[in-house]
Amino acid sequence: MDLRLVEYFVSVVDHGSVTRAAQALYISQPSLSQAIRHLERQLDVQLFDRSGRQLTLTADGESFVGPARRILADLDHAREKVRSVRELVTGRLEISALSTLAVDPLPEMTSRFQRRHPGVLVSVLDPGSSAGVVGQVRRGQTELGLTELPLADDALRTRELWSQDIVIVLPPALAAGLPDPVPLDAVAGIPLVLEFSDIHGGARVHDALDRAIGHVAVECAHRQAVWELVRHGAGATFLPRRIAESEVSGVVVRSTTPLIRRSVGFVFRPGPLSPAAEAFMGVAEVMRAERANEPAPQRPDPPTTASKRRTPGRTRG
Repeated sequence: MDLRLVEYFVSVVDHGSVTRAAQALYISQPSLSQAIRHLERQLDVQLFDRSGRQLTLTADGESFVGPARRILADLDHAREKVRSVRELVTGRLEISALSTLAVDPLPEMTSRFQRRHPGVLVSVLDPGSSAGVVGQVRRGQTELGLTELPLADDALRTRELWSQDIVIVLPPALAAGLPDPVPLDAVAGIPLVLEFSDIHGGARVHDALDRAIGHVAVECAHRQAVWELVRHGAGATFLPRRIAESEVSGVVVRSTTPLIRRSVGFVFRPGPLSPAAEAFMGVAEVMRAERANEPAPQRPDPPTTASKRRTPGRTRG
């Protein structure tokens, strides 16, 4: 049914005549009369009695007035919903993210987005691996995925944000016997604490690290527990530098040689994105520009006499 015809019908009822309704609708009277007859043919009923000098509703017309008003009210409500979503007054955005990226940079992105668009609900899922992020985006479970790049999936589109330095995070006792930076050749002899998904969910952190990893001492499904296990001396782990230096205390943070870096960014399906997704990636682009101007991380100074008891490397605590 053409909803425009329903609007015309209600206008004729409200104005009491085709002439006044046509004037209110800014259309000609013959065009409006023809539209009403077309609606009657679609409904297979006669809505108005035209036998007298005045246009009056038939019984079928009387019974259609209520449903017609509800149709138009629902239409107005739907239009308002669409407008609210388009203008980011309300809505919902689903994002998949790797666990480390859910620590940094996703919280800052989400906070900035929410300050601008507090009515939009952001729902974050953690599928446990890069493959899981890609799968959820491909199936339409989430609109955006925040993961490591590049992807092997050519059917999806990507937008790179920046690169992250991957560092080794060690208990002080374990770091004491290791050079700084830590050669990848030495990683095979270090007991490691890794997230369960890092081991069983596809590539761990980086191909070079995957080849270097030898002794996995603890597998753990919980990210925060991994950090606590490292702090208590169960082994070392690998984290992006920003997370290691801001979130984990009482540990030694060291680079590897060669330096390990990974690119991170968004993955999404081809086609237009929702206004919320476009706005969220706009926030990320601002952060990308800000981080591009950040000074490079400074290597710690060599131990001095005053600090000779400290473990070489950067200690958090």
